[in-house]
Amino acid sequence: MSSEYRIGSQGLGRFVQAIWRHTGSSAREAELVAEHLVQANLAGHDSHGVGMIPRYMSSLAQGHLQLNTHVRVVKDAGAVLTLDGGKGFGQVVASEAMERGIERARQLGIAAVALHNAHHIGRIGHWAEQCARAGFVSIHFVNVMGDPMVAPFGGSDRRFGTNPFCMIFPRPGQAPLLLDFATSGIAYGKTRVAYNKGLTVAPGYLIDEQGRPTNEPKVMHEAPFGSLLPFGAHKGYALATLCEILGGALSGGQTTHDDTLQVTNDAIINGMTTIILNPDAFEAPAMQAEAEAFVDWVKASPESGDEPIQVPGEWEEMNRALRLQDGIPIDANTWQQICAAAQAAGMSQAELEDYRALARAESV
Repeated sequence: MSSEYRIGSQGLGRFVQAIWRHTGSSAREAELVAEHLVQANLAGHDSHGVGMIPRYMSSLAQGHLQLNTHVRVVKDAGAVLTLDGGKGFGQVVASEAMERGIERARQLGIAAVALHNAHHIGRIGHWAEQCARAGFVSIHFVNVMGDPMVAPFGGSDRRFGTNPFCMIFPRPGQAPLLLDFATSGIAYGKTRVAYNKGLTVAPGYLIDEQGRPTNEPKVMHEAPFGSLLPFGAHKGYALATLCEILGGALSGGQTTHDDTLQVTNDAIINGMTTIILNPDAFEAPAMQAEAEAFVDWVKASPESGDEPIQVPGEWEEMNRALRLQDGIPIDANTWQQICAAAQAAGMSQAELEDYRALARAESV
């Protein structure tokens, strides 16, 4: 039997903010990082939540992550913006990039925002949700430069990153339709969660260092290293390839190859090319009615099992409701790693104990 902790989202957010203020982040930067990480946990994506803190701390210590850094405009071509993230917190520079893109789409009906050289921008759905709150559709292509973890279809070793793809469609008065996934069968962070919990992963997601199928997440965290596999065989691999090119090369950043390989995987450098569409610019007066008619039609299908039919984004909404009520679960290993990171940031033992007291231990 293993143990985990439950902590309320507000208390966890205060803890995360305190950690980054101790490292030297401004109050606003600490707030943005904490909001993003906690929201990822609330959405059920623990792979991109507060469990990333130890890796961010390691990247900071190695001089990769740059605190209190903001986007720099490289080229302004009206509807197209190219921005350099300066290896600043992705939770800051991606937010700034979306703000600029949203304003351009409001003015022009469409905007393309190319962001490169950003430290880990986290859960891509967060940036799509930022666009949807403004009433806009968005499409996101993302690469992870120089940190290969995924084998190509037909290959046996790691050649590119988990390269997320994301789209969103806003729905006034209710949750948007949100598609957000890594082009690997599972995200790297999900192997970290399983590894910390002492669990295996489902078949079909991993190969070992010799290219043999395995369900042991340790192949991603202990040498000799194995690889993740693309989702959907050749289809996921093809989409990952286009995310690498559009997110990396087209954004003004870099793709993964011999000249860009990172010496450590603690530094996660993302490129993202985003297309933002203002629905008001289209002649589509029945757009929302047609969208809802389709959703209703799909959900009217007789269910084949015990699980309800869901549309994209509903799984995250369900998790938010449950975790806001019951607290966010964090496995014991991850919780201890976060507390160790807080101490490394300079948090006093007394302050740390105050935050520890917010979490309750449970057996699972």
